[in-house]
Amino acid sequence: MTASDPSPDADLPFPLSGTTLIVGPSNVGKTRLTARALDAWVDSRGPGGVVVLDFAPEIERDGRVLGGRLSRFGPLPEGVHAAVLDTHAPRAEGGTEAESVRLAGENADRARTAIDGLPHRPRAVFVNDATIPFQHERGEPERLTAYCDRTEAAVLNAFESDELGTDDPVSRREREVLATLRAWADRVVRLGDDG
Repeated sequence: MTASDPSPDADLPFPLSGTTLIVGPSNVGKTRLTARALDAWVDSRGPGGVVVLDFAPEIERDGRVLGGRLSRFGPLPEGVHAAVLDTHAPRAEGGTEAESVRLAGENADRARTAIDGLPHRPRAVFVNDATIPFQHERGEPERLTAYCDRTEAAVLNAFESDELGTDDPVSRREREVLATLRAWADRVVRLGDDG
């Protein structure tokens, strides 16, 4: 690249360095922007040391798909370490608060196993739906943030809205985790126009 060449990630609203948290309600482009950031990183720096964590459940509610995997926007780049979990959408799937909490606990357990199995020397981390694994008290967001702190760049996205509830245990825990992630990130990019 010469000095006159544009940066391969110049069209992103944030630099591919440090830690970035993308937040907003459903269907505003959080996953798409994370996929763009992943592609920009791989295009300019290669797939070596790149870790992708995809925690997003895919569920239809009221005719809309909630969540969605990064692969909706194209296949994950070859050579990246991808951990794509089969997770629940606790509030959408649980018929009662107790069932929602149980499903959130299953997500936490699955995510702990996935995080423990990640490569020890990550260069960049991209996380889709970062609060899903921590909507239960067994989930520890510090495990994820400590892992991301070892990288050159980490891009995470997370749902931020009260459209799925506010007073249930899963929503309360999600807000706590989101506050933790907001305080940790070098920058927060808000998409959408609510809240």
